[in-house]
Amino acid sequence: MLIDGFGRKHTYLRISLTERCNLRCQYCMPAEGVDLTPSPKLLTHNEILRLANLFVTSGVDKIRLTGGEPTVRKDIHDICSNLSSLKGLKTLAVTTNGITLAKKLPMLKQCGLTNLNISLDTLVPSKFEFMTRRKGHHKVIESINAAIDVGYNPVKVNCVVMRGFNDDEICDFVNLTVDKPINVRFIEFMPFDGNVWNVKKLIPYSEMLDTVAKKFPTLKRLCDHPTETAKNFQIDGHVGTVSFVTSMTEHFCAGCNRLRLLADGNLKVCLFGPSEVSLRDPLRSGAGDEELREIIGAAVKRKKASHAGMFDIAKTANRPMIHIGG
Repeated sequence: MLIDGFGRKHTYLRISLTERCNLRCQYCMPAEGVDLTPSPKLLTHNEILRLANLFVTSGVDKIRLTGGEPTVRKDIHDICSNLSSLKGLKTLAVTTNGITLAKKLPMLKQCGLTNLNISLDTLVPSKFEFMTRRKGHHKVIESINAAIDVGYNPVKVNCVVMRGFNDDEICDFVNLTVDKPINVRFIEFMPFDGNVWNVKKLIPYSEMLDTVAKKFPTLKRLCDHPTETAKNFQIDGHVGTVSFVTSMTEHFCAGCNRLRLLADGNLKVCLFGPSEVSLRDPLRSGAGDEELREIIGAAVKRKKASHAGMFDIAKTANRPMIHIGG
């Protein structure tokens, strides 16, 4: 059920645990905020586990927990513990803003969390407050260091690069990889509802690469897995690595193996596609596993060969990123 019409096998499921977040990042949420789905319409703990098990028994071997901010969900430890025990699951990851992560991390690791991405778009506290509309830069740095201390290797740091905001910090971020097991992931600015996307703010991969290569001439390309979303690089003498997520200028749709289960129970087969199908409604109507498999399989079969391109994406109705899941 997880193979689409182009032969792509989907082994990676991203599950949004909540639409709530303790930051208000400008590229994720409109200034006026967004209407959140009422709690009764969100997936419960047991519903998440049932659907996750359905995907894992169908071939998914990696699950990433997203949000909103997944760590604000009070039962995240129990969710991790139950998911990590699913037979066939090899990787359980989380993408987090790091605000409350440090104190929760030891228990999350004990509950089976294997991989960690922490979002941080600037190394300047005042810029952080401007972009996120909240304080807390020091807490994110604390979480990155805590992740290193408890043994995550690498600790992935996601940085959305925007012209005129943080493009002057690219090499400062690369310096984080000198003596720490950090994988800095520079992400092209992507359009979503309400984030006032403008191509003038987009720093293309080629420009970011050129900036890094000029400062670090020993930068060399690593061998990437066919389903990898990032182009990965190593610098001689650096403990960590540098990556570029090129969704806009050099998409990687041909190797896409990802599906998304939103907090409200909708299945989304493409981050940039508006199409969604509810798994919550048939689940709550008493659908058995085979009926759910048919619904999932039909949605996967409708997945397109690639997204529409950044200019068409910018004109296509989609949801704000906080609804979709990072």
